[in-house]
Parts: sequence; C-alpha cells; structure tokens
Amino acid sequence: MVPAVLTIRLDVSQQFLDTRAQREGFILLAAFLLSFLFIRTSARLMRSPKVPWWPGSVTTDSGLHIHHLVWGIVLVLMSGFLRFAVEPKSPWSEVLAACFGIGAAFTLDEFALWVRLEDVYWSNEGRASLDAVIVATVIGGLVLLGMAPFDESDAGPGLTLFVLIGIDVLLCLIAIVKGRMLLALIGVFIPITSLVATFRLAAPNSTWARRRYPPGSKKLERSTARFAKANARHQRFIDLIGGSPTAPDPTASSAEVDG
Repeated sequence: MVPAVLTIRLDVSQQFLDTRAQREGFILLAAFLLSFLFIRTSARLMRSPKVPWWPGSVTTDSGLHIHHLVWGIVLVLMSGFLRFAVEPKSPWSEVLAACFGIGAAFTLDEFALWVRLEDVYWSNEGRASLDAVIVATVIGGLVLLGMAPFDESDAGPGLTLFVLIGIDVLLCLIAIVKGRMLLALIGVFIPITSLVATFRLAAPNSTWARRRYPPGSKKLERSTARFAKANARHQRFIDLIGGSPTAPDPTASSAEVDG
C-alpha cells in the first residue's frame, strides 16, 4: 500500500513573473492593493476637516452621490469582457489586468454596501469591506505564489488523494465552526493552519463554543478574554488602514454621506 503523504508546495521558480499568467496576476494584485490604499486614503482625506482642499466625491446635479464602487464595477466589466473577447497580447493584457485590479479594489472597498444596500462606509458595519479586502489579498497572494495544498505526484492513487482532500476540508470546517475564519481560509492552501485552529480555543460566539463551553466554564472565560484582546488588536489595525468608524448622522440623506 502506498502511504499517504501530505505535502505543501510553494512553486516560486527562478523565472517568476517570466510567464504571462504570473505577470498578469502580479500586476493585478499590485494594482488592487495600490488602488485600495489610494481610494481609502482619498476617502479619509475627504472626511477630514484638516484638508478641505481635497477633491470631493462625484455628485450629480440632482444631488445623487455616485459611490466609487460604481466606477469599480464598470472597470471590472469592461476589462474582463475585453480580456475574454479580444485576447490581447502583451502589453495590453497586462494593462487590462491592471484595470481589473483597480476596479476590484474600488468595488471591494465598498463591499459592505453590496450586502446592506445602504451607505455604511464609515459605520461599524462598513468594516466588512476591509475584511473583504484582506481576504481577497490573502487568496490572491497565495494563488500568485503557486501555493498548493497537495502535490499529486506524492499523493499516490486517486483514492489516497481523495482522502487527503477530505481531511483538509474537514479541518477547514472545524476551523469555521470554531470561529477561526481566516485560518480556515488559509487552511485550504496550507492545511497546517486549519490543523492548528482545531487545537486552539474557539471564539466565544462560535457554534463550537455555544455547544461545548458551558456558561461560567473556564474555557469560556479564557476564550472571552483571549478574543477580547485579539479583537482589540484587529480593530486597531483596521482603524489604521481604514479609519475609525463614526455614528451616522440621522439628519443626513444618503446622497450627502461620503463613501
């Protein structure tokens, strides 16, 4: 019987970025990150009374505010269509990759607006946009670096590979149930991270904690204290890159709220 071997492969060759696909992926991810930093910084400057000279948002004559996710959607649709329909050669394929990355950044920066269908850009709910950008960056970076959870050449017969994939999926599911979403996501590519999550304390509001950590138990107390500190660090990090949330002005119309 061929033993099951689980390997983690990072395919970064000496010719990294020499291939067209890798080059386009790198340009897309770089454009995504730079555009996100630009548009988020721009929104923070528009919000600040210290820089009243910074250009404002796009507003129609009727007072309708056009969010930058609209421009992002247009860029994503146009660049995606042209990439498939025309199949341009270099350097135009790289230009379209950059346009797609810019559009994706503008769109994901207002991800919370997709879900809630209202302007929550500077509210606590709006932080979901920043989490979406982080998730997209992690996935894009792992794919670009060629990270693969399994090496088929070492996995043995198809049944063995199927079992290994099943184990990986199971570990990711346990991580999700324990409230370790980011570790579960990375675990799809690097199974060791989801394995670590299965041994760590669950989040106090997770399904795992509700079922296995009775009220008043030491595990629940430890989990609550540990995640309170982790959440505080996360909030400071999010505030650093995205700005602190503020309570919405109930007297302001949706067209006047800047996003």
